[in-house]
Amino acid sequence: MKDVVTLGAGSGFWGDAADPAMELLERGDLDYICFDFLAELTMSLLERQRSKNPELGYVPDAVEMMAAMMKTAHAKGTRLISNGGGVNPRAAAEKIAAAARAQGLKGLKIAAVDGDNVVHRLDEFLEHGVSLAHFETGEDGLARRRNAVVSASVYADSSGIVEALDGGADIVITGRVSDSAPYVGALRHEFGWAADAAHADRIGAAITIGHLLECAAGCTGGMSSRWAEMPDMGRVGFPFVAVRADGTAEVTKLAGTGGRVDQFTVKEHLLYEVGDPGNYVMPDGVADFTTLALEETGPDRVRLSNMSGRPPTDTLKLVIGYNDGWIGEGLLFFPWPDALGRARKARETLLQRFERLGLAADDIHFDFIGVDMLHGPAAPMPEYELNEAGLRVAVRTRTREEAEKVRRACANLWIMGPGGTSFGAPLKPRPVVASWPTLIPRALVTQHVTMTEA
Repeated sequence: MKDVVTLGAGSGFWGDAADPAMELLERGDLDYICFDFLAELTMSLLERQRSKNPELGYVPDAVEMMAAMMKTAHAKGTRLISNGGGVNPRAAAEKIAAAARAQGLKGLKIAAVDGDNVVHRLDEFLEHGVSLAHFETGEDGLARRRNAVVSASVYADSSGIVEALDGGADIVITGRVSDSAPYVGALRHEFGWAADAAHADRIGAAITIGHLLECAAGCTGGMSSRWAEMPDMGRVGFPFVAVRADGTAEVTKLAGTGGRVDQFTVKEHLLYEVGDPGNYVMPDGVADFTTLALEETGPDRVRLSNMSGRPPTDTLKLVIGYNDGWIGEGLLFFPWPDALGRARKARETLLQRFERLGLAADDIHFDFIGVDMLHGPAAPMPEYELNEAGLRVAVRTRTREEAEKVRRACANLWIMGPGGTSFGAPLKPRPVVASWPTLIPRALVTQHVTMTEA
């Protein structure tokens, strides 16, 4: 067993920058680089892709990054773990293996971890009395939406990752494990931490570390309230952590990279997407952030200690995505003088056009861009002349045909609108995928590991 294990953040979302991860690989001396690509409704998008082509359903960026990094990673002994397999980890693993063969790599082991995708098992769950009630509203009406379901993915724990690493995998690509699971899995494998009461504090530490790293630059100055102080964010360094077997750790970044690591960047990200800091529930366990102690040990270095946690719950989060109508949308812009007055006139005209076109809308929403788009009704109206203003309209409908009326109405304002009205290409209607979060018994979910060798 190693005394210290080093883990680097490779990605915080689908579309994140690849160069900071490559810099970590090339300049760092890391045991693992972990990548988070998934979000709740990403799974529905990927499921749709797979329904059209059974060889798709994974995040293309994940395969591309593994292909770009695998040769250097293999030479340096750095293992790569990614949840970019989406709803088709096995297809992603085959693509990665093909890339390894094309690069002449021999003996590279690629593991696919699945079992989280349960869209085909929903009827089974309902028939066996699993309520699948919406855990935020308590609504128990999924059955009537059953035919509209697009995806159903469980937030799985790191057990499949541990199994893959125990089996010698150099690259692990999974489905919808939790955002922190790649980091937790690496630490469980290296230190032998089990997901039980005896190791609850160690797993709590691993979850805390994973939470800090899972959004990559979010821990090195990205999204910071001190954004003006953060240097060279276009060349930001992704964070990495050295973890000891006693559960203490030190987070830092590569020297000479942009951004910053200090107590405040760590604290800011520690509270990101957290409701109860004392009860951060993940599939691997429950972390308690309130016991954590932070100490700046040098420039861009923060020590983490006294992390704690509790054993995992008996249930897992299941997010079901289902079709819930269409969005029709438009963007229009107006110049000085009286830019805001022109935008208000355009809103009035659009409402009249919607009426004339017989638009059947579930909801109609307007924003004045640059005025109240982010703060809504809480935004005060400006008491000065705006140089320019924008108007956004978004309409929710039941059908694509109704949503198309919104685009047509916006196009009518090319001539019907106030003088100076301008806009780009009309926006196409797009489907709405709603999220139905629920809980299912942990015992119903089994992960599977498939190993491929290049």
